Amino acid sequence: MHILVTNDDGVTAPGLLALAQEMKKLGKVTVFAPDRNWSASGHVKTMDRPLRVRETMLADGSPAFTSDGAPSDCVALPLLGLIEEKIDIVVSGINPNANIGHDVTYSGTVTAAMEAVIDGIPGIAVSLDSPENNKGKLDYSTAASVARRVVKRVIKEGLPEGVVLNVNVPYLKEDVLRGFMITRQGLRLYRDELDRRLDPRGRPYYWIGGEAPTGVDEPGTDFGALRAGYVSITPLQLDLTAREAMKKLETWKW
Repeated sequence: MHILVTNDDGVTAPGLLALAQEMKKLGKVTVFAPDRNWSASGHVKTMDRPLRVRETMLADGSPAFTSDGAPSDCVALPLLGLIEEKIDIVVSGINPNANIGHDVTYSGTVTAAMEAVIDGIPGIAVSLDSPENNKGKLDYSTAASVARRVVKRVIKEGLPEGVVLNVNVPYLKEDVLRGFMITRQGLRLYRDELDRRLDPRGRPYYWIGGEAPTGVDEPGTDFGALRAGYVSITPLQLDLTAREAMKKLETWKW
């Protein structure tokens, strides 16, 4: 079993290291991650410039590849042949914050896993619902162990075509998790604000800021599961067609 491990936080991120170490219990691991943080980058594929790749080492001394491309590039490059040995599964993470609701369209963690699914390979994204405004070192041990359990099950059972698993893990010790819940996307509530400023030459520039997003606590959703202490596993499909809307549009006179 050959597992490609990637992320959107950069090759030096501690969540990537924790994930790679746990995946080694399941098979051979190749780490290929961006050389910088690409959080909230969405599904990016670099087409207008060359991509640079170099070999590096993780904090534990294990080898890794890093690129100046986006998270999706770090999956596409090895799948296109930069890594000669066939890759069986792609696992992306561990993101230090949850990716729930509409986050999945922004998340480089999730869209890196989607890149694998586009190429016909199982893709799993793993995120940790860490405490808001946490200042200390995060404990990724529970999320890494959960990732191993999910990947082990996917290796055994397989995934339906066109489906990526979005896994979100509560910030709890493993022995107090309430279990695993198959969920649907919940409703993410964003509280973005536009911050207008002037540079030293009087020219305007802008930050998108605001308070951290929240969510609607509904049973059966990713947000609801996390709030209740469950690991949330949401199967996402790459076919975004709104089929009910098709029926409505078909009644229009074109």
